[in-house]
Amino acid sequence: MKLNERGLLVVLSGPSGVGKGTVRKALFNMPEQNFVYSVSMTTRAKRPGEIDGVDYYFVSREEFEKRIREGKFLEYAEFVGNYYGTPLDKVEEQLQDGKEVILEIEVEGALQVRNKVKDAVLIFLVPPKKEALYTRLRSRGTESEEVIKERIQKANREFKLAYKYDYIVVNDEVVNAADRIMAIIRAEHAKTERSIHKYMKLIDED
Repeated sequence: MKLNERGLLVVLSGPSGVGKGTVRKALFNMPEQNFVYSVSMTTRAKRPGEIDGVDYYFVSREEFEKRIREGKFLEYAEFVGNYYGTPLDKVEEQLQDGKEVILEIEVEGALQVRNKVKDAVLIFLVPPKKEALYTRLRSRGTESEEVIKERIQKANREFKLAYKYDYIVVNDEVVNAADRIMAIIRAEHAKTERSIHKYMKLIDED
């Protein structure tokens, strides 16, 4: 029995290339999960195989900036000339519906969520070694050497921000990382601050 009926806002974050997408997919394949992936919006071009509305909502820079002015993002950031952001309305609707909303976003965006949603669960995904991250970035084959160097420099800055998160999970093996995140979600639902109101109602009914 789950006492906390509202869904959790779970932010899966970490440096580019750490494997956030792979771990998130493994998490969604686990049994007895009630997850919804919050699809981000971006102004960058689609990569081969990506689908609009599934991987990202792909929009023009003008459209994105219009949405910023209207306050329609839970968080947003600009990197390497492109915007990335999380549509606010869809997230709130899913939380009210009792879904666990998983945000897979960059560190800058995660810290914006921390300021706006105090009960969000922030998880910082890290590689077992920095070299593994650098190798992954270079093996993608989708970005120029200049962009890769920018991402490596950014990753080194982001490692120092791990203390701002609720949990740190090492992505040594994808399945292990997903298991650890599932354990965190179960524990968060059992926190007194999330479940006390429902529990007191049950007590009063006796």
